[in-house]
Amino acid sequence: MVTKLLRQFLTDVDWGTLDYLVIDLPPGTGDAQLTLAQAARLDGAVIVTTPQDVALEDVKRGVGMFRKVDVPVLGVVENMSYFVCPDCGSRHAIFAEGGGRSAADRFGVPFLGEIPLHPAVREAGDAGTPIVVADPDSPQAAGFRELAGEVARQLATRSFSAPSPA
Repeated sequence: MVTKLLRQFLTDVDWGTLDYLVIDLPPGTGDAQLTLAQAARLDGAVIVTTPQDVALEDVKRGVGMFRKVDVPVLGVVENMSYFVCPDCGSRHAIFAEGGGRSAADRFGVPFLGEIPLHPAVREAGDAGTPIVVADPDSPQAAGFRELAGEVARQLATRSFSAPSPA
């Protein structure tokens, strides 16, 4: 069912002219990831993790799977990196600290950034408005913009350094 849905998503939707198409997949290395890698020419994959040590095993599997199917791993981003207390402004590493950066270093891929844990991100998403639109001046929106910039830089660097088709 996932395979059919992804193929239909790629072939039956009129995307028009796109600079990027970002597809958010469920965690892991299952049917969705393999189908996408087989059904489309992917310019790269971004591995999303959380700071906990247990999540690093998923990073290892994700990096390994994308390398096996010749999809460049653009890097690792750490979600739920920290929480900033709205009352006192102090930063708290609720789920540990630095796991995404250490995973990126361990697997030889760029570290793309940290996304903080904040209720406004969920609330904006639930309302159907990304945080970068709902509250563009927030630190959360800044984190997403920085991530987008890093992904764009990775893609541009790969495009610039890739050999020209014969």
